Amino acid sequence: MGLRDYTIYNIIKRNKRVYNDRIALISRNQRISHRIFLEKVDSLAHGLWRIGLGKGDRIAVLAQNSLEFIYLFAAAAKIGAIMMPISWRLKQEEIEYIISDGSPKILFVEQEYQPNVTPLIQKFDFLKKVYAMGQARGEFLAFDELMQNSGDHREVDVCSDDDFVIIHTASVQGRPRGAILSHQNLITTNFEYMYRWHLTEKDVHLTLLPLFHLLGLGIALSVMQAGGLNVVLSKFDVDLALRSIQEERVTLFGVFPPLLRNLLDKAQADHDDLSSLRIVVGLDEPETIKKFESMTGATFWTTYGQSETSGLITLAPYFERPGSAGVPNFLSEIEIADEYDHILGKGDSGEIVVHGPAVFKGYWNLEKDTDYAFRDGWHHTGDRGRFDANGYLWYMGRKPEKELIKSGGENVYPIEVEKVILEHPLIEQVAVIGVPDSQWGEAIKAVCILKKGESLSETELTEFVATRIARFKKPKYVIFVPDLPKTEDGSINREKIKSIYGGAQS
Repeated sequence: MGLRDYTIYNIIKRNKRVYNDRIALISRNQRISHRIFLEKVDSLAHGLWRIGLGKGDRIAVLAQNSLEFIYLFAAAAKIGAIMMPISWRLKQEEIEYIISDGSPKILFVEQEYQPNVTPLIQKFDFLKKVYAMGQARGEFLAFDELMQNSGDHREVDVCSDDDFVIIHTASVQGRPRGAILSHQNLITTNFEYMYRWHLTEKDVHLTLLPLFHLLGLGIALSVMQAGGLNVVLSKFDVDLALRSIQEERVTLFGVFPPLLRNLLDKAQADHDDLSSLRIVVGLDEPETIKKFESMTGATFWTTYGQSETSGLITLAPYFERPGSAGVPNFLSEIEIADEYDHILGKGDSGEIVVHGPAVFKGYWNLEKDTDYAFRDGWHHTGDRGRFDANGYLWYMGRKPEKELIKSGGENVYPIEVEKVILEHPLIEQVAVIGVPDSQWGEAIKAVCILKKGESLSETELTEFVATRIARFKKPKYVIFVPDLPKTEDGSINREKIKSIYGGAQS
């Protein structure tokens, strides 16, 4: 470690020194102090090292949120390994691609998802060991085996700019790309959140969002860096979430539709006390945000960000400028560029470009994609926007080359869904678009042409898609039409299709 390096593991060591027996983590009936947290991390780090894991090796995790999951992030930070969390919402083929792409040396899988992974294990000669997130089962070794040691392990030379996490995010071609984030990337965003939200050791974060998602992981790390408490939920459960908010006096969490609305409806019906809340951040409908603030007295923060920017790079209270994405954080310079990559003035719309210490290191094993994203000294987000006269960013959708649908906080690329739909023997052509949706923010709609003389129901097609890719990527709406609008070169005219078939769905 260099003289000026500081890593995620350094945060955990500092917390033990400063806060010691103050509680750092809660999960079910377990309450883990900062001192015990460090002890468990040291034991796990030594256990990983003993089985041959070293600096730069990848650790893949397919599991719901848990203390063990957080211990793995921290232990990887100590030995210089790279975490590779995998969405448990994905299908087997998608999981196989991500594992193949990241080539992890070790894989951790929760019992519920082991049937999806077991057939894949023999395909990968780079996998040295597979572990259960819990008790041993079949060829999956017990997690606790790695913890049975003194934890007396020397620190590895880990630097601030070393790779720490690979988050696979969708690509234009419909295949996930691994965004590489360093310790410095995440610590930068930690400081941004700590400053903007005035986080201290008294704050309590509820992990409603999965740790494979950067919003959930980022808030957890920022509260940890502030010395606060993370209440770990395996996944969203409205009753458990409300009980945790009241019993642990939760102060903040992140959301995507429809989580907040479900919480508020249940809390209102049960007369639950939400007075401890002071911050919720994410995406939601204005009506839900207004109801949240009136019920709690807390503030809903609006934002813009992506995995490639290590999380959120703009923030503001929603009702400070309703409809905007907030103002730039202090360590991110954001501009708007035209199609020739020239920086535009205030009020002009174009591509959102960014530079600063929050910008990711690049795409895993995709040098050309990285070079293209980083052209002219800026990270080109592929998203469109504009700044108003007061410095607020207004998000205006994706560039055509990066067309995607954001449904319930998940990125879905139309081309990926279209490829699957075209595998159906009765489909001739298809165009997939995003449409407004009160439940998920945006929903997936497939506009299809059937082969001549054939018939197919909407349900049959959506279930066909759901058997091949993650269920959150299946269309919510399907219509069959006689033809699709085309451009002069004969390709499908997406903008025309959106104008005809988009908008609110009845």
